[in-house]
Amino acid sequence: MGPFTAVKRRRLSPPEPEDGTSAVNAEQQFYKRTSKWNLEQDYEQPPRKNKSLDSGKLPIRTAEGWVEQEKENVPAENDVDSFSGSGEEEEQDEDMEVEDDEPKLSHRQQVVQAKEDLAKLASLVNEDPEEHLGSLKAIAQIASSTNTTVKKLALATQCAVYQDLIPGYRIRPASDEEMTAKLSKEVRKLRNYEQALVGGYQLYVRELESLVKGGKKTSDPTLAFVALSCACQLLKAVPHFNFRGELMQMIVSKLSSKKMDEDYTRCLRTIENLFQDDDDGHPSLDAVTLLTKMIKAKNYHVHESVLNTFLHLRLLIEFSYKGSNQTVDRLEKEDEEPRLKNGKEKKVFLTKRERKMRKERKVVEKEMKEADAEVSHEERDRLQSEMLKLVFATYFRILKAKTAPLTGAVLEGLARYSHLINQDFFGDILEALKELITDAISTDEDEEEEQEDQAEDITRNPTRESLLCVVTAFALLQGQDVTKSATTLHLDLKFFITHLYRTLYPAALNADIELGPKSYHLPDPLSGSSSLVQPTNKVNAQTTTVLLIRCLSSVLLPATSIRSVPPLRIAAFTKQLLTASLHLPEKSCLAMLALLNSTTKVHGKKVAALWNTEERRGDGVFDALRGEVEGSNPFAATVWEGEILRLHFCPKVREAVRVVEGNVGEVI
Repeated sequence: MGPFTAVKRRRLSPPEPEDGTSAVNAEQQFYKRTSKWNLEQDYEQPPRKNKSLDSGKLPIRTAEGWVEQEKENVPAENDVDSFSGSGEEEEQDEDMEVEDDEPKLSHRQQVVQAKEDLAKLASLVNEDPEEHLGSLKAIAQIASSTNTTVKKLALATQCAVYQDLIPGYRIRPASDEEMTAKLSKEVRKLRNYEQALVGGYQLYVRELESLVKGGKKTSDPTLAFVALSCACQLLKAVPHFNFRGELMQMIVSKLSSKKMDEDYTRCLRTIENLFQDDDDGHPSLDAVTLLTKMIKAKNYHVHESVLNTFLHLRLLIEFSYKGSNQTVDRLEKEDEEPRLKNGKEKKVFLTKRERKMRKERKVVEKEMKEADAEVSHEERDRLQSEMLKLVFATYFRILKAKTAPLTGAVLEGLARYSHLINQDFFGDILEALKELITDAISTDEDEEEEQEDQAEDITRNPTRESLLCVVTAFALLQGQDVTKSATTLHLDLKFFITHLYRTLYPAALNADIELGPKSYHLPDPLSGSSSLVQPTNKVNAQTTTVLLIRCLSSVLLPATSIRSVPPLRIAAFTKQLLTASLHLPEKSCLAMLALLNSTTKVHGKKVAALWNTEERRGDGVFDALRGEVEGSNPFAATVWEGEILRLHFCPKVREAVRVVEGNVGEVI
C-alpha cells in the first residue's frame, strides 16, 4: 500500500440499545414530523407526466370511451424547408389539425345536445327578449349545422320564437336622421331592439326561401318540407309583419305546380285561412295579386283549386258595390249630408281660432288612428274593389281562352259573385257563355276529333259544361237588383232556355247522370277491363242531375216575377220532364217529380189542360223532338206518362206521381 492510498473503513450501523426504548422514541418522533408535512403541496410541486400532454393533444371521447391521441412526428427545419414550395399541403395539414381538435360526437349525441341548447336559448329569449336578443344569433348558428335533424329543430325553434316576439304592428325601417336624433334611453333601447329583431327575422326568412327553392337539389328533401311549413305558419300567425311578400311568394310558387302533395294542400289551406281571417285587407290584396300574376304567367295551366281560393275572400259578404274587370261603381252613402242644387255643400262659418282648433284636432285623430292601427271603411272598400277587379279580370280571361280544366271553377265563381257584377259587364259574360255552349255542342258532335287534338289528357263532358253555363247565366240575372234596374237591364235568356230544352232527352238517356267526378262505376264489359273506373271529369263536383235541377228551377221557378213565366214554356217543360222521368234512375226520377210537384203548386192553372183529355187548348200535333219551345205545341198533347209511372217498382215514385196529379186535380 502506498502512502497516498485511502484507508477503507467499514461502515457499521449504530449499536442498538439493549432495552429497545430508543427505537420506540424514534418512531414516535417520526410520526410527529410526518403530521406536519403538507402532502398535497408536495404532490403538486413535482412535474406531471401525461402521455396526452407529451403528445400535445387532449384525449378524444368516442362511443367506446376516452382515447388518447398519438404524438405526431414533427419534421425538422430542413424537412420543412424542403416542402416549402407546396402551400396547399400545409393548409390541408392545418385543417386536419383543427378537425382533430374538435370532439367527434355521434348523431344521437348531437341531437340531444342541440335540443338542450335550443331549449335554453329559447327560454332566455322568452324571459327577457331585449336583454337576451343575442340568443337569436346563437339559434341561427345552430341552424347552420351540417346535421339535418339539428337544422330542422333549429328552424322550428326560430319559427316558434319569432311568433312570440313579433309585435302586433309593422316595424318601419328607421332613417339616418332618426338614428342620429337625440332620444331618451328607453326609446333608443326599444328602437335598437326592433331593428335587431327585424334584421334577424329577415335573415331567417331568406334562409327559408333558399331551402324551399333548393328543395329538389338537396339530398334531403325534408328540409324544404320543414321550411315551407314554417313559412305557412308564420304567414298564418303574423300576416301583418315585415317580409310578408317573401312568405307569400314561397307559397304561391308551390301552388303553381300541378303535383297535389301534402305541401300543396298545406299552402292551399294557408291562403284560404288568410282570406277568411284577414281584417286589414292588405295581406289579401297582396295574395290575390301574386295569384293572378302566377296564373297568367302559367298561361292558365293550373289546378282549379287555385281559383277556388277566391271564393273564400271576405268581399263576398262585406263588399256592397258592383264592379267589373276595369271599374267599380261607388254608391252614395245614406249618412252623407245632402248637397245643394248647385252641387256645393253648405258652409258653416268658423272663426280663426275654431279653424285652428279643428285642424289640430284632425291631426291628433290621424295620429291616434295610426297608433291604434285601425283600418277605415273607406280604405277597406278601396282594397276590396281592387281585389274584385283582379278576380273578374282573371275569370274573364279564362273564359276568353276557353281553358277546359278551369271552366267549371270560373263559372262557379261567377255564380257566387253574381251580386257584385256590374250591368255593363253582364252582357260580355253572357256572350262568353254563349260561345262556351256553342263550343260544347261542336265538341259533342266531333268528340273523337277533339280528343285527338287536345294537348292535355282530360276528358271533357260537354253536357255538364253547357249546364254550368246555363246555371251561371240565371244566377247572374238573379244577382241583379231587377226592381231598380228594370229600365236599364234588357237581357234575353232565350238562347239558354232553348239549349236547356234540347238537353233534356240526351241527359235523361245518359247512364252516368248520377255520377260525379269522384264516383266509381263498373267498366264497360266489351273493353276487357275488370277494374273499377273513375271518371276523369274535373269540371264540377256536382252530379249532372243536380245541375239539371238547378237549371230547371231557375227557368220554371225564378226567384222574382214568377207570374211572368209564359204558360207555353211551363207546359212544354212539364211534358218533357214527365217523358224524361220514364228513363231516369230512381233517385233522379224522385228529384224530377219533386220539381214537378213545386211547379204544379205554383203554375197549376197554366198546365191543368195537359191532364184533361176531354178539352184541348191547342190545334195540330205535339212535336216532342222540336228544338224550340214555342214550336213544340205542348197543349195539343196529354200527359199519359203518369199512368206508366204509377206502375213504377219504387213506391216513393208512385206516391210522388199521385201528389203531382193531386195538385192539378185541385185546380181542375
